[in-house]
Amino acid sequence: MAVIEEQMMIPAEHEQQVFGQFDQYIKKIERSLGITLISRDGTLRIVGPEGNVRAGRHMIEQLVQLSERGNEITEQNVNYLLALAMEQKEADVLELDRDVICHTINGRAVKPKTIGQKEYVDAIREHMITFGTGPAGTGKTYLAMAMAITAFRNDEVSRIILTRPAIEAGEKLGFLPGDLQSKIDPYLRPLYDALYQIMGAESFQKNMEKGLIEVAPLAYMRGRTLDNAYIILDEAQNTTPAQMKMFLTRIGFGSKVIVTGDMTQKDLSADTQSGLEVAVRVLQKVEGIAFCNLTSRDVVRHPLVQKIVEAYEKFEQKPAGRSASANRIKKEYLEKSPRAEAKAEARRTAQRKRNG
Repeated sequence: MAVIEEQMMIPAEHEQQVFGQFDQYIKKIERSLGITLISRDGTLRIVGPEGNVRAGRHMIEQLVQLSERGNEITEQNVNYLLALAMEQKEADVLELDRDVICHTINGRAVKPKTIGQKEYVDAIREHMITFGTGPAGTGKTYLAMAMAITAFRNDEVSRIILTRPAIEAGEKLGFLPGDLQSKIDPYLRPLYDALYQIMGAESFQKNMEKGLIEVAPLAYMRGRTLDNAYIILDEAQNTTPAQMKMFLTRIGFGSKVIVTGDMTQKDLSADTQSGLEVAVRVLQKVEGIAFCNLTSRDVVRHPLVQKIVEAYEKFEQKPAGRSASANRIKKEYLEKSPRAEAKAEARRTAQRKRNG
């Protein structure tokens, strides 16, 4: 492929944002795309193979425009654009940037940051029930909460109902002191955190006291009919099939439901089937229900979280390799144990006697 050179202008006030601290973003783009970037007096020269130069220029143009719109350029922005460039996919992150769902109490815009998140938000807008699955950090719960609060503020629904199964995450918590609210609050804390950040503590408390926002364990949903409400079921991978069926049959007129969960983080006992897995199979062809599967590419937390998710995905996709590795370790351990050494010495002694 022919080596070419292109030039582009970068406004001085946005250069530091786009380049990153100690030019870390530009260096990452150079390494990943195999191009050379040289900045002189506001002009950026891009040298390398033609296709890579075009991809690099497209990336930098989008980063500049994001900065011009007042966004802070993060490592997640750069990593996401690089991942798409590697797959030779042209993504317009500026289109994502236009889709502002709402603003937090501090004025920060809440919007989808990846194509997967954009599809998830669009599915919520267009369907009565949306299932959002994917690993930690993909914004499943936070975006659902933002959509619910926006609908509530716009009087599209009269209340918000947030629920999740109260199951310990791999440890027995035992008896918790306090009244009923104190006992269930630890299980529902992630939902409160999102509400505080978007609505503010004061507004949340007022609506909570009026009964317009309800946060409760899934067990409390039995026997109810939920009309004109925005209902979010979080951590749905920890529901049983019976609980999931019970929840989905609570839905009344004028309501919208979002079910979120991570199939890889079940806290159910080994012999219990997840209600989320069953629902995905049973309801796949039902009209009016959308299924969105977010991936490690949609992780918007610290870049290290994305690497952790990807490492676990690779590990869990190789059960045969894990078994072989475990057997090898076990064999090495047994070979090095005192008992094994004694047996080996006995065999050597017997062999010497026979030889001698």
